[in-house]
Amino acid sequence: MYSAISKNKRNTLLIMTLFVILIGLIGLALGYIYGDFNLVVTMVIMAAVYALIQYFIASKLAMAMTGAKEIEKQDAPELWRTVENLAITSGMPMPKVYLIDDPAPNAFATGRDPKHAIVGATTGLLQIMDKRELEAVMAHEMSHVRNYDIRVSMIAFGLVSAIGILADFALRMMFFGGDRDRNTHPAVYLIGLAVIVLAPILATITQLAISRQREYLADASGTLLTRDTEGMASALEKLKNYGRPMIRQSTSTANLFLDNPLRPGFFSRLFSTHPPLEDRIARLRDSATKM
Repeated sequence: MYSAISKNKRNTLLIMTLFVILIGLIGLALGYIYGDFNLVVTMVIMAAVYALIQYFIASKLAMAMTGAKEIEKQDAPELWRTVENLAITSGMPMPKVYLIDDPAPNAFATGRDPKHAIVGATTGLLQIMDKRELEAVMAHEMSHVRNYDIRVSMIAFGLVSAIGILADFALRMMFFGGDRDRNTHPAVYLIGLAVIVLAPILATITQLAISRQREYLADASGTLLTRDTEGMASALEKLKNYGRPMIRQSTSTANLFLDNPLRPGFFSRLFSTHPPLEDRIARLRDSATKM
């Protein structure tokens, strides 16, 4: 299990490195086409400021979009006690606890660090999970907070934003401006165009890959917290068999949940924020046999 966590951390670092390379490539293409690399720096700074604003308000926006409501202990005693016990066990501050009135079983976590954490579940999850499974699910969500997964997601979002802004600006400059008087081979412009067009697509795929890696990491970290791999596997089995989307769903908040709330089809799963439940279950049980 420890090796699985280390592997996921390495994979995430490699993915983030790819992000930086993509920004570098599109920046070079834009600077070459327009002939002003200072403009590239300005555009990246603008994207970073936008991402920074989103970073601080993302949790509130997510809770509003999903219809989640903050609760007290008397509103959902079992959920509250489970989160409280896990916070004590992990040494984390007690996060705010939210509940979504939705029959689809799911859980979520958000917050840029443990001091600003929010965890919660749907009413549907509380109805179908037993105590052991609920503990496993909430340990998974608490692990997202403990591993700073939301911070990683927001950094990825900022990089995607920067790439998108740079790509859009570069395309406009390529067709409506830029230094076209220099003696440049047309192939160079074609290569630049390919980089500008493909970079946002590759960035989005990379962002999704980061999200999937963090799910695997949270599965592994959660089972280390509870010492109950089968409890997590059993909870994921129930989610796999349920097969219903949440009532209020959004692609922008899908990465916050235990399982993809959109329940996409086969093609959409290729671009999903979550790995297939079957793969997650198999990894958990395979790791359990190696412990």
